[in-house]
Amino acid sequence: MRKLFLKAAAAMVALAASTMALAQADWPNKQITIVVGFSPGGSTDFVARIMADEFRKTWGQAVVVENKPGAGGNIGANLVAKAKPDGYTLLMGSVGPLAINATLYANMPYDNIKDFQPVSQVVGAPNMLVVNPASLPAKDFPDFLRLLKASPNKYFYASTGIGTSAHLSGELLKSMTGVEITHVPYKGAVALNDLLSGEQVHFMFATIPSVIQHVRSGRLRGIAVTTRTRSASSPDLPTIAELGYPDFEASSWFGLLGPAGMPREIAMKIQAEVVRILKIPEIREKLVQQGVDPVGSTPDEFAAYIKSETEKWAKVVRMAGAKAN
Repeated sequence: MRKLFLKAAAAMVALAASTMALAQADWPNKQITIVVGFSPGGSTDFVARIMADEFRKTWGQAVVVENKPGAGGNIGANLVAKAKPDGYTLLMGSVGPLAINATLYANMPYDNIKDFQPVSQVVGAPNMLVVNPASLPAKDFPDFLRLLKASPNKYFYASTGIGTSAHLSGELLKSMTGVEITHVPYKGAVALNDLLSGEQVHFMFATIPSVIQHVRSGRLRGIAVTTRTRSASSPDLPTIAELGYPDFEASSWFGLLGPAGMPREIAMKIQAEVVRILKIPEIREKLVQQGVDPVGSTPDEFAAYIKSETEKWAKVVRMAGAKAN
């Protein structure tokens, strides 16, 4: 009797394994959903839609982008963390819900390390330090620091909210340079509007897509970028790291993930397609024009990067005493 039971159990395991292998080999055979934890029209949404369009062409299946904004990206990320890990629900994640929020929020609905299967970092999105040249007439980064140090707490910097990359970039600047500046948090695009007027705030660490046109028109002045290497979209602007602060790195990034338990074979299939797409000249040009730099990392590289970003931003969040509202 025991032998019959063991044989039956073994047969069931073998059947389940073969069924799973068949499902993975047949993937995708239905609609894929890419969840974005922010509203339509933003940088995360823009990158997700480029990927969705190309996936659709390659795999011949519907690929839809579903926007689930709220709680700094946590609502969308949690939806994917709790989804069936079959490769049909993906997240276009970013630095907030996948790194910063782990420390910023007292109670997270998911574990940003354990509850996802990283697929690939798609792009890096450097922040650009921009000033309103009428109210803060700095010509370059050394001049910028000189003005700030000469007038402690005279200059105000805007951000799109407490705990955002824009806010924490300013906190990093304070800790590394000793400048005394005042943070003014806004909700969304109002921050840029006030910076352009120059009456309430004087500078900002902004995503390049949001300010590049204003820099090109001269309404804002680009001072430096916040990545370790120069941005392909603004190659003439130096990095803060190369200007005497080698440990300064504070940028946004976007990448694809699935729920934990998603088969690695599916993750690798998606990752290979991401890499192929990012090599298409027209796609690269479109991304660079929007101020983001193509990456295309492996699942293991992306997992290690998320872990390192979580640890880095935890220190900055604690130093700043930032808490999500």
